[in-house]
Order: sequence, then C-alpha cells, then structure tokens
Amino acid sequence: MSSGLASWIAIVGIALTGVVTRCSFLMLGERVRLPPLLEQALRHAPAAALGAIVAPALLLTGGHVDFAPGNHRLLAALVAAAAIWWTRSILWTIVAGLAVFTALRLWS
Repeated sequence: MSSGLASWIAIVGIALTGVVTRCSFLMLGERVRLPPLLEQALRHAPAAALGAIVAPALLLTGGHVDFAPGNHRLLAALVAAAAIWWTRSILWTIVAGLAVFTALRLWS
C-alpha cells in the first residue's frame, strides 16, 4: 500500500470516527442512557483535556521537563494560580500572569 493511500485511509477513518461519535448523541438521544458511573467520569473530561493541553505548554522546554527558575511560563502560571486563589477574579488572574510573564521575558 502506498503512503498516499494509507494517508487517505487514515484521514477518512478519523473523519468518520469524529462524525459517528458526535452524531450518535444527536441521533440516539434519550433512547440510550450511559451508566451513571460513566456519566460521572465524563463530567471531568473537559478539565482533563485542558490539563493535557496546558501542562506540556508550561512544563516542557525543548522536549524536556523544565522546573528551573528560568521557566518563565511556569513561574507566571504559579503567580496566576496564587492570584485566582487570592482574588477569585479572572481579570486579575490574567493581569497578574501576563505581567509576571512579560517582566520575566523582558528583564532576564
């Protein structure tokens, strides 16, 4: 099998998987109920997906885990976490995180 054909098969397979999984909830509706334990687990899926996106962006530098003081993204995220805990304000969290990140990038 040529690499071009394999690529097209993969693209079509991924597209069909996406369409079938999304349409199943619309087409089946209330006729099919998920088990309560699975429904409870799926409530945590958005937070898990966000963590899977954010964690590598904060912790990886050049493909390696970086906890060094020179990791400006991680330091700014820690300040932002402290800001949300202290103020409970999204606006001040964003301001604090961006201010620290910008200051670290400009003056170090």
